[in-house]
Amino acid sequence: MTPTATYRLQLQPDFPFAAAAGAVPYLAGLGVSHLHLSPVLEAVPGSTHGYDVVDHSRVRAELGGEEGLRQLSATAREHGLGLVLDIVPNHMAASARYNRPLWEVLREGRESPYARWFDIDWEAGGGKVLLPVLAGRIGEESDRFETGTRDDGTPVLRYGEQEFPLREGTADLPLPRLLAAQHYRLGWWRLARTELNYRRFFTISDLIGVRVEHPEVFEATHVKILELLADGTVDGLRIDHPDGLADPAAYLARLGEATGGRWTVVEKILTADEVLPAGWAVAGTTGYDALHRIDGLFTDPAGAADLLGRYRDFAGPPGDRGGHWTATVRRAAYRVVTHELAAETEWLTRLAVRTCAEDPALRDHAPWALHTAIRELLVRVPVYRPYVTAGGPPTELAESTLPPQAVRDAKAAFSVPQEAAAVDVVRELALGRLGAGAGHAAFCARFAQTASALHAKSVEDTAFYRYVPLISATEVGGDPGRPAVGPEEFHAYCARLSRDWPTTGTVLTTHDTKRSGDLRARIAVLAECPERWAALVAQLSRATGVAAPDPQLAWHAWQSAYGCAGLPAGEAAGRLEPALLKAVREAGLFTSWTEPDPAYERAVTDFVAAGPGSDSGEARSALTRFSAALEPFVRANVLGAALVHLTMPGVPDLYQGTEREYIALVDPDNRRPFAEPPEGRDAKAEVTAAALRLRRDRPELFDGSGTYAPLAARGPAAAHCLAFCRSGEVVTAVTRLSLRLAEEGGWRDTALTLPDAGRWRDLLAPGREFTGPEAAVAELFADRPVALLVRV
Repeated sequence: MTPTATYRLQLQPDFPFAAAAGAVPYLAGLGVSHLHLSPVLEAVPGSTHGYDVVDHSRVRAELGGEEGLRQLSATAREHGLGLVLDIVPNHMAASARYNRPLWEVLREGRESPYARWFDIDWEAGGGKVLLPVLAGRIGEESDRFETGTRDDGTPVLRYGEQEFPLREGTADLPLPRLLAAQHYRLGWWRLARTELNYRRFFTISDLIGVRVEHPEVFEATHVKILELLADGTVDGLRIDHPDGLADPAAYLARLGEATGGRWTVVEKILTADEVLPAGWAVAGTTGYDALHRIDGLFTDPAGAADLLGRYRDFAGPPGDRGGHWTATVRRAAYRVVTHELAAETEWLTRLAVRTCAEDPALRDHAPWALHTAIRELLVRVPVYRPYVTAGGPPTELAESTLPPQAVRDAKAAFSVPQEAAAVDVVRELALGRLGAGAGHAAFCARFAQTASALHAKSVEDTAFYRYVPLISATEVGGDPGRPAVGPEEFHAYCARLSRDWPTTGTVLTTHDTKRSGDLRARIAVLAECPERWAALVAQLSRATGVAAPDPQLAWHAWQSAYGCAGLPAGEAAGRLEPALLKAVREAGLFTSWTEPDPAYERAVTDFVAAGPGSDSGEARSALTRFSAALEPFVRANVLGAALVHLTMPGVPDLYQGTEREYIALVDPDNRRPFAEPPEGRDAKAEVTAAALRLRRDRPELFDGSGTYAPLAARGPAAAHCLAFCRSGEVVTAVTRLSLRLAEEGGWRDTALTLPDAGRWRDLLAPGREFTGPEAAVAELFADRPVALLVRV
């Protein structure tokens, strides 16, 4: 059954299946059709997210085990709800103690039947797997090693709380010989950056890549999920990080066949005008592309450009510090590819060297030239990854991922033109066009996997924290260089969804968003008053007794503080400090996760405590007055974004708690257990409930059989009204750029053209009706800045 709307619950030991079952009556009353559960398979003990899977054959005991999941499913069905599961095909926890397949590989080496589960470059490690788990160099840590046995008598090597298997016959060897005799090499954690020889998730060495492209690995890692689907416990799937797979299209085709075509969406992040590959056997994406379009609707393009200029004047960001978006991304990409992903780049170089050595036509390209070509092309892939299979037919989509301009720019890095021919070789290998041998296929897949990790780390986890003129635009799937989306562009996007992907997922907030949708909606108002904001930041900086360690951080921190202004007194500081420390570490300009600068970080926390996180003082008073003045315009953004999300083409997913106004930062908020909201009126909750119940009661208006049609307003403020009709029966109308609207004189005689001359009732204002073919917008939005009309 295709969902009408899903509700994401973050399961964890503090919120297990039984707790989720207790929330079912409330969620059924809200109007969703399915619970969307975070990963449920066995994970590392204590995990608060579940993406560190260790056993695909068992439901996680800490959540209540398989019996608990089946009881939750039964409870949900009693209330008319189904279940959608988040699954993780790309990686597992790299914890030998809990991951049995990895344990066996470490015990038996490359001859283990489980060796095909993981991407391991055995040659690069001299026949060993590097495990970068030691706090220091091995010579400094030798006194922390112990040998012993497990309860079943299995000999083990222990390092702190970690356990590693011992190769048969080596348990009694002296420690130096014992360590040398294993199929793995224990090393200093810093070696992961340059020496790692297994594929990981992005730059997280604690997560090891899984080769689900092999049929036997696919079957073993999906056995429990497919069983739960087959017996009706579960209805649909969310696929985490498909970009990490060797061949996403082939994987999704196999999965679709195994599930019988159940509703499935993929966490595919599309950039700019990129579209989901048409051949993928899914209902669509998880919805970051929709998030970008919705946010963009409520962002003023002229004001965003003005704000950028004022940010540059205030922060004076040179070079890496985010003065220009495109340059910021490129510099971040170079940083990541040569530092955090140095091991992955070296692996690609080894593959290229081996492949060229096997092909007489490709010999005599120097390893340094191939390495340079790989680096220069990787940083110029405009999307997350090429979508090609070695030996497959050439496609326009594949060509666009490494366009001719990228090749020309990459060649400019070579001082000798003849050496630059390596760029052509690498491009052809990356696009799978130099044969279909094992080496060619391996390079093609590996290049795409590395490109996706590079794009994610350089854009989402670096550039987004360096380029901060308007932080509501620095969101997963967003385009900070072009943050605004006009109505025409939005309508064209929705028309394409309605035609090609009518049951795709849509979101505003997820467990991975850097800021909740409502916090972004609040900050987006700043693009409508850039001069007032710049003046306020200057005032706040003067009024704060402790100066920010750099002006870029001040600009970022005060936006975050303004975004959290709706929180109760005392809560903002507890959220701002960890979020801003994360931001400066991810930016990597003055401190980082691996090379922290304690003095700089102390300056950050002192500044936050004295200014953005303070509950008193002149700066807090000024920020509070500013926030109060903008509150009506924030309300318009919050309600408008919510209603558009819930009624546009696609299946909306609500993150837990977002049915009401929800102010959250990625840290520490994205791991909080679900809690039912307090009683009391909440405008957003009323909008959410009305839209969800309409979707539940009239699914035919919103599913693939329905239609989407833009509606036009006429009059002096027509640009501030966005409206569309679903299946000729439901009209969504919202206010956009409401602060600019107020400054321009309000709605005046602006009118919205309705689908016909019939009678239309506003579900958000009982008793109010309108008769077509037009409705005065001032009357339509008399009580609130949004309207949801249904044909009487």
